[in-house]
Amino acid sequence: MSEQMSSVEVKVARQVEYYFGDHNLLRDKFLKEQLQLDDGWVTLETMLKFNRLKSLTSDANVIISALKKSPSGLLEVSEDKTKIRRCPEKPLPELNDEYKDAIKHKSVYMKGFPLGTSLDEIQEWLNAKGNIENIQMRRDMERQFKGSVFICFDTEESSKKFLERPDIKSFKDNEMLVLSREAYHAKKAEERKQHKAQTKAKVKQDKEQQQKHTEEKTMDQLLEEYSGSLLNFSGELQDVSREDFHAVFSEHKRIKWVDFTRGAKEGNLLFDGNAKEAFEKAKEANDGELKVKNNVITWKLLEGEEEKEVLKKIIKAQQESLSRNKDRGRGKSGGRGRGGRKGRGGRDQNRTQYQGKKTKFESDDEEEAAPAAPKRELEEADGPAAKVAKTENGS
Repeated sequence: MSEQMSSVEVKVARQVEYYFGDHNLLRDKFLKEQLQLDDGWVTLETMLKFNRLKSLTSDANVIISALKKSPSGLLEVSEDKTKIRRCPEKPLPELNDEYKDAIKHKSVYMKGFPLGTSLDEIQEWLNAKGNIENIQMRRDMERQFKGSVFICFDTEESSKKFLERPDIKSFKDNEMLVLSREAYHAKKAEERKQHKAQTKAKVKQDKEQQQKHTEEKTMDQLLEEYSGSLLNFSGELQDVSREDFHAVFSEHKRIKWVDFTRGAKEGNLLFDGNAKEAFEKAKEANDGELKVKNNVITWKLLEGEEEKEVLKKIIKAQQESLSRNKDRGRGKSGGRGRGGRKGRGGRDQNRTQYQGKKTKFESDDEEEAAPAAPKRELEEADGPAAKVAKTENGS
């Protein structure tokens, strides 16, 4: 055990111990089947078919030498030196919630590795920095390394000591983000929460902007449609009501909206057509002088910006009135009620259904939405837990 190990022997021992370690063996279907054949023994001939181990050495004697020198004591070699197995004194743990929780508490997250970094480079950098059981290289959907890893230590205490090391803050001049796995998951949960809130806010903002754009577009269309339809009036109007203006113009042009409050000295009429034409006809019918209830009125055809500003005010008033009328038709809740649609049954099926009065767009109120079994190679792992295709010294 105290013999000096060569660099190849270190890599070989680490690779074989990974195959028989907790992280891989619990999920490695093939290797577990092999263990059933001969009381846990697996031939070196079989082990040398594993690609990553074969890439390190094709000599069974190197494997035997490496395992005998390894300080972990995880594996034992048969007397004839043709087979190896996990020591019976070190049984596999049960893959339950308690085990998974223990893994989480003794794991560390690291981010900042260059995307071209290999597992061997990471392992070499981590040498002598703690008793590491497993390294999981995280990958994207295209199986490309994301520059981050999960490192599982032998104990929670080892992971805490690792987090306190000053020599893990940078890798090849790259600044590293180092967190406990718990802190990482808490960070990701907060990021998802913020992302969800930002997405929701953006959707709301986009909807409001779209609605505003639609309203502005509608406003522009209405301004164009109503252009030339506005007639301003002023004078002593104490005893004048909106009906009086309808009476004056009823035989000449229909009034769409009367912008006037009883007692005011000024107001506006929006006609269903040309205001000048309506005014000339009404004036002609009244011998050249158009009065309302014998009150002398000053009439003025609005144009340009003055017309636009008054039209905007009237259009908004029309829309608000229409919205109020719709709300009255729906009732306070704005919905159909528990009875649902007519004919669907329910307690209200036989009751008389109230229907709001159909209103016109006219003037005032007075007229109206566990990972899959890994390959046998000590290869990089990644992806969602249920879809890990390969692992490299990582589950």
